[in-house]
This record gives sequence, C-alpha cells and structure tokens, in this order.
Amino acid sequence: MSYAVGDRVALRQVFGETLVELGSLYADLLVLDGDLANSTLADQFAQAYPDRFLAMGIAEQNMAGTAAGLSTLGFIPWISTFAVFAAKRDLDQVRVVIAQPALNVKIQGAYSGLLTGFTGKTHQSAEDIAVFRAMPNMTVLAPADATEARLAMHAATVHRGPVYLRMTRDPSPVIFGPDHRFEIGRGYVVREGRDVTIISTGVQTTRALEAADILAAEGVSAHLLHVPTVKPLDEQAVVEAAARTGAVVTAEDHTIIGGLGGAVAEVLGERRPTPMRRVGLRDTFGESGPNEALLEKYGLTAGHVAAAARELLKAFGR
Repeated sequence: MSYAVGDRVALRQVFGETLVELGSLYADLLVLDGDLANSTLADQFAQAYPDRFLAMGIAEQNMAGTAAGLSTLGFIPWISTFAVFAAKRDLDQVRVVIAQPALNVKIQGAYSGLLTGFTGKTHQSAEDIAVFRAMPNMTVLAPADATEARLAMHAATVHRGPVYLRMTRDPSPVIFGPDHRFEIGRGYVVREGRDVTIISTGVQTTRALEAADILAAEGVSAHLLHVPTVKPLDEQAVVEAAARTGAVVTAEDHTIIGGLGGAVAEVLGERRPTPMRRVGLRDTFGESGPNEALLEKYGLTAGHVAAAARELLKAFGR
C-alpha cells in the first residue's frame, strides 16, 4: 500500500486500510472498538476479520481493561476510539491496567486536535499528547501524513509495550514518498536551512512546510525538523537542529502546555538554551467551525508559523 506525494488522504482511511493489512500479517492482532468504527474506519477490519473485531460499545473504561487482559494472553490489541475519549474518559484504566504494567496495547486517538468535523469543544482533544507524554511506559506517536501513518502502525504493532497513536480526521497532503523510513524515537530533517529552525509534529508538519515556503520567498531560510515520536523524543536531533540556527519555533495542533513545544523547551533548557517561540493552542478550548476558520482563529496556519519565526528573528536582531 502506498500513497502519492501531493495527494490528500485522511489518516483515518489509512488506519482502516492498515489494520486490514496488519490483520493478514499477525493472526493474534485484535481490534476493540468503542462504537466508532464507521468514523475511525475500523469497520474495514470488522468486515475483513469479523471474528477478531470486538464491538465494545460506549464503554471505554471496560474496553481498556479488556484490551489489557487480552494482551496478557498473547494477543496484540488495537483500541479504536477518539483521542478525546482515549485521553480522558478511560484515563484511569489506561494508566493503571495498561501503562503501569507496561502491557502490549496499542491505542488509536482518532479525530485529534481542532479539526474534528464540527464536533466542537466536547470532542476536540488538544491535550492528549501532554496526557500520554507524562505517563510512564507510554510511547507517543503523531505521524505527519498517510505514508508515515501506515509505517507508524507497523512499527507500533511490533513494538513491545503500550503505544498511543495520534491521528486526524480529514484529508491532508501526503509529503513523504515510498522511500520514507519510520523509526520510533527518531526525528527527521524535512528541509535544511540556516536562519531559523521549525520543529513540528503530526499533520502540523504539512503547515510548517508551507511556512518554510513563505519564509523562503522573503529571503529567510528555515530548517524544518519533523518529530513524529513525541515520546521518546529524539533529543539529539532537537539539540542539533537548534544549534544549526540558534532560533527555534515549535508548531503543533495541540496546546502549547505539555505538548511538543513543552518537550522541546525542556530539552533545550537543560542541554542548549535557545531563543524559541511555541505555536499551538494557547490555554483555551476550541469550538465548532470550518477547518480553515479554526486554524486561523487559534493561530495554527502556515502564516502563523511564519509570523512566529519573523517575530523571533526580529526580537533577537537576526
């Protein structure tokens, strides 16, 4: 399965397709769904492997506990639910029965961030990275596009231990070709530059690339580091990217508190103090609205990323 650079593909489509692919490779892979299979597209797995699909209903806490139990019997359980439910509704169960014993459960957080199809603040999850990043034993992945999402699912499946995989709802550009290689814990230089470093994660990396193009048209050379693994963070890649330009902008479809921006600030504060700015939600809940309007209002567009870079360079006389 491959996706063409420039196409727009929804990560939930990739989730459904890749589950079916993984099902053919691993006979012990099961999918547990919280009554959202037609939204997460886990229903594709249900059609292909009905005996290995468990419809758990609107009972996320029970679903987490069941997945934990199944993992102790040698199965590889994939939990299919929305990010807002994975990070809040069943959080105690995930913490106590999955993370604490470091069980081999994979958790998909679908419909993450602001762009959730007009569902509004009750269903938008802009705190999930912070929640799972703070949880011992948990690996946190946020792929940028369809190509990387598929590779991340394969990597998560063979990884021993709990994994949280953050995915978005709507189609977004494919930026990586078939030669892209994904490794848990590794950051990727997507674009080399000399004036300012942009560090991004998830689908926000597609907007960071657009920001780099905007800056290039103004004579500013942006160095772009994509971080699909927020935990464990590729600290060396972050330090090297900061050292390259001496100025860092982080960008994420997530609150700036505790997410990628916080993680990068922690690393640089200890290992290489560097002037930086964080682009993301600023301690606020979202609302219902069209995608572009939400990105504009909450400061997540490519233009906002470019503006943060300009302000940072100006503030430090660059």
